Amino acid sequence: MILETVIFLPFMFILLVGMLRIGEITYLYYQIKKALYATAQYLATQQGVDFCADTTGQIAAAKNFGLTGTSDGSADSFLPSVTIDQIDISPECYDPATQTVTACNLPCDGAAANLTQPDFITVSISGGYSVNPRIPYTLSQEIPLVPFVRVPFGGS
Repeated sequence: MILETVIFLPFMFILLVGMLRIGEITYLYYQIKKALYATAQYLATQQGVDFCADTTGQIAAAKNFGLTGTSDGSADSFLPSVTIDQIDISPECYDPATQTVTACNLPCDGAAANLTQPDFITVSISGGYSVNPRIPYTLSQEIPLVPFVRVPFGGS
């Protein structure tokens, strides 16, 4: 019985640690998804967003809000290894003919840019977010997390 316990115990230990690591990765994915959703919701409710050049600073404020909870970025980031440069915001339009959502080709030529607004905003992390689970006595590879959020644009 002692011999069976000695043989069985390391496998149980590895399984337990593996479950904990998978739980941590799931929680991290949820945190990233919440930060991206906060960014998208903040931006989707703003008026006069300039998706071409961000002359008003609303896109930068939305990214800061998603990562720190403040629009000026004065607080610490919820995700220390993600910067606002890594967050991609892309406006998307709905095409009723094909019933698909594709990237918008917004005109960026002054007055016409203010009249054309997207139907949706997609927020993601450029290049994804890689996580390396450290499970004892196993060879583990990086797990790429590629979260994105799409919300309807309600601004004008």
